[in-house]
Amino acid sequence: AVSLPFAVGQCGNQVGCRFWDLALREHAAVNKKGIYDEALSSFFRNVDTRSGDNGPDICKGKICSLKARALLIDMEEGVVNEILQGPLRDVFDSKQLITDVSGSGNNWAVGHKIYGCQYRENIVEKLRKTAEHCDCLQCFFIIHSMGGGTGSGLGTFVLNLLEEEFPEVYRFVTSVYPSGEDDVITSPYNSVLAMKELNEHADCVLPIENESLFEIVNKIHQMINSGKLGSTVKQNSLVTSSAGNAKTLQEKPFDAMNNIVANLLLNLTSSARFEGSLNMDLNEISMNLVPFPRLHYLVSSLTPLYTLADVNVPSRRLDQMFSDAFSRDHQLIQADPKHSLYLACALLVRGNVQVSDLRRNIERLKPSLHFVSWNQEGWKTGLCSVPPVGHSHSLLALANNTCVKPTFIELKDRFMKLYKKKAHLHHYLQIDGMEQSCFSEAISSLSDLIEEYNELDATKGGPRIDHSRLKIAV
Repeated sequence: AVSLPFAVGQCGNQVGCRFWDLALREHAAVNKKGIYDEALSSFFRNVDTRSGDNGPDICKGKICSLKARALLIDMEEGVVNEILQGPLRDVFDSKQLITDVSGSGNNWAVGHKIYGCQYRENIVEKLRKTAEHCDCLQCFFIIHSMGGGTGSGLGTFVLNLLEEEFPEVYRFVTSVYPSGEDDVITSPYNSVLAMKELNEHADCVLPIENESLFEIVNKIHQMINSGKLGSTVKQNSLVTSSAGNAKTLQEKPFDAMNNIVANLLLNLTSSARFEGSLNMDLNEISMNLVPFPRLHYLVSSLTPLYTLADVNVPSRRLDQMFSDAFSRDHQLIQADPKHSLYLACALLVRGNVQVSDLRRNIERLKPSLHFVSWNQEGWKTGLCSVPPVGHSHSLLALANNTCVKPTFIELKDRFMKLYKKKAHLHHYLQIDGMEQSCFSEAISSLSDLIEEYNELDATKGGPRIDHSRLKIAV
């Protein structure tokens, strides 16, 4: 099964760059003989480049030249050019890139309406060509930010295109939400306009907040500097720094934060790539975790945090890892799932963990978690035997939980502050096809979503309903 990532905008491509780097290292650690295997084929093609980049795919045998199955889209050239000049340059060729020079000026309408129309045919053509090389296309990933113009506008335009062109392929979106102190003044507009598209066209959205990433990075640094951890830096793991690259580049401020998102995607797809006693396909996540089509926002947490750091650490108690996954300071958004209502939950475990460990921990944690009355057994589990590089085990928890609601309420409040004053509105309304109704429809869509979460929250703490069953006379 193949997953096809789309990186859109500056943030999307910076996360994408870290993802491809880590994916290559992960496969290199497992695949010592350099054989092109099924695990590699989920994200990479093996191309015979002796006759140029258009050489035939080689399905078996030695790795010849790996090309990422991906499309990189940005309306500024900077980040994509950096990737092409960096250690990953050979993994991409020009047929996988779509760039412009002027950017979207932090304006959703420019990304969605102007660039969407302008690049539509180009994107569709490259999408079809890339899909042709996939034997079994299971899932599209879009990686983008909500606050800027290209990520939010063109990112959601691509999402709509994917639905039109490949309606049967699942659409997973990793969306980085802006913080309250965001330096893009129009980010509340861009985010709410993008939210309407995500509500309507995504199968699953993994919301991530910059603030949470920042706090996790700080926590990792504190753990390393406190001396509590064995702080000998590993040679092969190098998960939170770019120091292991072919060329050592100056680490950028967002690299460590982007690595956390890249690790989320690696863990999410590990079961589809590697062997394990409980394999979980991505379509199973959507099938099991999304009971209502619009409530498809999944809160993610990664544990233990030191698997994101490049340090040698004694293996901690396994049960602690499961407990941490439900605590608020391991979530990738500012949220507390434990005190909110669960619709469903998935645990994707990697490494030396037994099915019995999984069951034991679910039974241990269950009494402290609030599940909706009609889905008390709403757990989905995956067990992949290959751990992150240099570590013994890790866990990605995905919760469909009403704790996302405060993030959406805060976004709505920030939108309304601008919208009541009609601040910056003219920048959007001067774009062809953009009318004021786009704003009222977007805020209405967000309000409806919040109301659906409110209705669920109102049922929390109610009696557990055991539905009466048909009695059979004996």
